[in-house]
Order: sequence, then structure tokens, then C-alpha cells
Amino acid sequence: MTKTYTIAAIPADGIGIEVIAAGIEVLDALAEKTGTFRFRFDHFDWGSEYYRTHGVMMPADGRERIRNHDAIFFGAVGAPDVPDHISLWGLRLAICQPFDQYANVRPTRILPGITSPLRHVSGPELDWVIVRENSEGEYAGVGGRVHQGHPEEVATDVSMMTRTGVTRIIRYAFQLAQGRPRKLLTVVTKSNAQRHAMVMWDEIAAEVAQEFPDVTWDKMLVDAMTMRMVIKPETLDTIVATNLHADILSDLAAALAGSLGIAPTANINPERKFPSMFEPIHGSAFDIAGKGIANPIATFWTACQMLEHLGEGPAADRLMRAVERVTADRSLHTPDLGGRATTRQVTDAVIAAIRGITSRGGSDGREHEPSPLCGGGWALRQQGPGEGQRDADPGGARHHGRDLCGSVVPSPAPHPRGTLPRRGGRVHARRTSPPYRATYRVFQSLFDLRNSAATTFSIPLATSS
Repeated sequence: MTKTYTIAAIPADGIGIEVIAAGIEVLDALAEKTGTFRFRFDHFDWGSEYYRTHGVMMPADGRERIRNHDAIFFGAVGAPDVPDHISLWGLRLAICQPFDQYANVRPTRILPGITSPLRHVSGPELDWVIVRENSEGEYAGVGGRVHQGHPEEVATDVSMMTRTGVTRIIRYAFQLAQGRPRKLLTVVTKSNAQRHAMVMWDEIAAEVAQEFPDVTWDKMLVDAMTMRMVIKPETLDTIVATNLHADILSDLAAALAGSLGIAPTANINPERKFPSMFEPIHGSAFDIAGKGIANPIATFWTACQMLEHLGEGPAADRLMRAVERVTADRSLHTPDLGGRATTRQVTDAVIAAIRGITSRGGSDGREHEPSPLCGGGWALRQQGPGEGQRDADPGGARHHGRDLCGSVVPSPAPHPRGTLPRRGGRVHARRTSPPYRATYRVFQSLFDLRNSAATTFSIPLATSS
């Protein structure tokens, strides 16, 4: 019997419209290839254009209209003529927070054919998963302004950390790290300067760590973490941080892996009380919107995360292998990767690869190892408080459990990781505001220390969140 998954498609703004359309084409081709499931996409025209007409980013009953869907497939939000705080809080955060999508999972690794700007990094040295607390913290929305426009104006944004919120995200990160080969977790805070909430983070991490004696963990201050990611990427594996810190660190991670255009993210409600949402990290990029050159790879990768969450592990593996075949061909690189390919060409190539890949091997009929989906992830069994041991594996049988996205699927075998050729490339850091330009200038200096040649940063008009 063919299963039907109901997906809420919200392309929103800018290139989000283009990449979600490409993602739907690819997912429909994948469903046709497998023959065991299909998708029904319900399209919602919410976003900045909706705001211009109705004065809100989404209707008042918007969440009720999508809460019973199996998943949400999201594009990007933001427009030059709509204030960023209105577009973000009016749509993306208006979905994530009420739906308690508290685990934001952002895998990063260097895909075949893509070059890291780090001179001595060819692939296996950079294979991370960043876990971002996605429900509170710096983006809790607590604060206000008084005496606006007057010299004595005061504005506050209060970071709210709760023991419940911190404990559940740190436990989620430990479980994820426990299921990866290196069993290594780094907890990132700023507890030297923020002496209350960040100290609580450190204390809770130490408490939760006792449940996972087989996981090696350390902690880093966020500023030192940026240097470690650049100078010693091979020392990292799974990373957990606050809403703001992980937001920034994951953009740096995407840049180090080649481009924001390839970076996916999953907003997970692990308890499955609400649908989870899957999106590319990149922003709406209005500077290239409508030109047909947006990189759809991040959208295809987050579609893999969505498939895993839905329990379609083999289909997710097939799609990821198709993506890797396409990225390995430099003639199919879009401009953010230094190429000249179009969105249409990349999408067509991935669809062709899907149709040429069998369920157990490539088009040549030979057996292929599954790719590490969600950034080299391994399955995790569902654990309750106090549990920390991975299931025993007598006889070498694979585990069935929860993967990086919270799905219950068989864990994949390790993916063979060859050394990729080193070629020149560009990093596209899609940020607009002056503070982020300053941040990336700091990262530029770090690259100069690491590399013999300077890395060029291109900053088109877009934001990520």
C-alpha cells in the first residue's frame, strides 16, 4: 500500500520560492522512483508579499491550518522593504516556538567536489553537527522599549534560559553524539562574562554528562570556539549551543564547508506533538532572486532530513547519494560555489541521478555504502531521563533507533570518505547588517592566518536565521 505524506509547503520570500519548487520536483521524482510513498503538498503563500496585502506575515489561524501535516517544507523569509524583525517573528519564529521545535539540527560536512576555504581541509577533517536550542534564550522575545525617540530611550532584549529548556537540548545533543562514531560533544557558552544563565548551562551539561559515560565532552567559550572551528576543525564533532551562539556558529560552519547554499537545517519537535519544519539555512537573497541561479542543494539536503524524520531512511539515502553525485561534478556548481550552473540544471541533474540509482546501489548495479545523512549521523534509540547507554549490538546487527532528526530508522553504515582534491573556492556569507560584516571580517583574518592566500567573502543581501 502506498503511503501519502501531507507536507505544508511555505516557500515565503526571494529564492525560497525557487528552491522549494525545485525541492518539490525532486521529492516527487523520488517518490515515483520508490513507488512506496507519495507526497501531497499543500501550498501556503505566506511571507512578505502576504504582509504587504494583509499587514501580517501569516493569517491568525495559520498554525491551526498546518498543525496536522506530517512536516513543513520552508523556504526563506525576509524582504528589503519589510523590517527583518517583522518578517522573522511574524512567520518563521511564529511557527517554530509555538510548535516547540526546540531542537535545531544543522549538519555540516564537505560534500564531494566542493572545496573548503581552509587550505588543509580536504573533507574528513570537517564533519560536524551543530545542535541549536531553538525555543528560548536570546530569541525568547522578552524585552521592550520606552521613551522612544528621546535621548533617554531604553531598550532591552532579555535572554531567558530555563532549566527545562537547557536540560532537554543538552540531553538531545548527548544522545546525538552518543550515536556518532566519535562520541564527542562540545558544549559552547559564554560563562566567563554571563555569570548566571551561562553558568547554569555549564552546570546542567555536567549533570547530564553523567548519564552518558561513553561520550567524551568538553566546553568552550563561544569566541574561542570560532577560532577552534577554523584552526582545528578535526577536533570537533557534535556541538551544542544557545539559540544565538549556534545561529552564528552554524553560518561560519556552512562557510567553512563551501557555501551557505549547501547548508540544511531541521527544526525538530522530538516528541512529535507538532509537525517539524525543514529548511535551508540560507536567506531569501533578493539580490539573486528571479535570476535562476540559486543553489538548491541545501533544500535537497534538508529534504533528506525530512525523509528521515518521516521514517523513509532508504529514500533519504538515495536522495543524498544523488546530491553527492551532482556536487562531485564541478560543471554543476552554481555561482556561490564558483560555477555557472543554474537552479534548473542542478535540479534536473539530481532528478536524473535519482532515476539512475537503485535502492541498494548505483546505476552500475554495484553495492554502495549509504551516505551519512544529516551530516554523518548515526541512529539513536529513544531514551528517557537517566538512560545513556546505546543498545547492545550482538552479532553486528544494526541498531534501530532515533536518528539526528528524531526519526526511528535503521542506523546507516559508515560512509567511505576519500580525500577530495583541493581547489580554489569562494565563501558566501549571506548577511546584511554591519555587525555581521564585522564578524566576517574577523573570520577573514583567521583564514589569512590559516591559508597562504586570502579567502574572498561575498555578502549578498540576505539573512539566515
